[in-house]
Amino acid sequence: MNRFVALIGAVFLTMISVASACTAAPVDLIRFTLEPKDGSGLVQANFRTGEAPRHQSNWSSGFAPSELAGLDLAAFRAAGSRPLAFALNREAGRLDCVGRGGESYAHGDCRFTPNPAFAQLLQSRGIGRPTEKEAFTLMAVNATRALIDALAAARYPTPSIDKLVPLAALDVDAAYIAGMARAGYRPEDLGALIQFKALGIDPAWVGQVRRMGYAEASSGELVQLKALDITPEFIAGFERIGYRHLPVSQLVQLRALDITPEFVQKVAAMSGDTADVGKVVQAKALGLVR
Repeated sequence: MNRFVALIGAVFLTMISVASACTAAPVDLIRFTLEPKDGSGLVQANFRTGEAPRHQSNWSSGFAPSELAGLDLAAFRAAGSRPLAFALNREAGRLDCVGRGGESYAHGDCRFTPNPAFAQLLQSRGIGRPTEKEAFTLMAVNATRALIDALAAARYPTPSIDKLVPLAALDVDAAYIAGMARAGYRPEDLGALIQFKALGIDPAWVGQVRRMGYAEASSGELVQLKALDITPEFIAGFERIGYRHLPVSQLVQLRALDITPEFVQKVAAMSGDTADVGKVVQAKALGLVR
């Protein structure tokens, strides 16, 4: 189970880092760099707040050039160095940046301005009025009224700002919420909704689970199956040697311990009959069979 715990922990560390990277330092000093992003046509922007290393935080993302209003792409790509300016305008606030650029690289400083209308919206919906740091974080993850409306329409609890940040960062939207409900899995709370989206559990994957023979799997079992990447091929390997429709708990044990059908056959050969999963797990955990 250690592997499962580690994977779940990694999901939440990733979500925590989204927030901490944007809120650890003051937002009155923001520096930026721009570069091309891997030939994708996107511009990779890195924003750094704070001065001393222990007070710095970074936010990096790829943007379509059209998202960086006012960016002169020709000047950005041309030889030499010249003045350059652009703005990133989102519902939670606006980032205005000025600097110098050329030869597909730019650097400079930015100023963040929170959007008072969005702050008022959050307060009116019971979410709370964000501080400037929180507003910057909400801008960075692109939190929107549409997301807040979708959560309310689906009758989820009113999110705190700390919950709204990972929901926005993970691109949870009305289509995802409705799709999961149609698939028969409406996460019971926002924490579970975040966990589902972070792991990539979507209606298409739920359909795959059903085809694997686990139509009645609970939400918690879905999380375990996805976190450990238990696939139809993995299940079929055990079915071929006589282990049909194993409970999710046993599939998790087998996967977490990297037990293969070949290993099971070795245990069965040593015991002289078909070994149950408990014996197989014990043999693996104690190193009785190699």
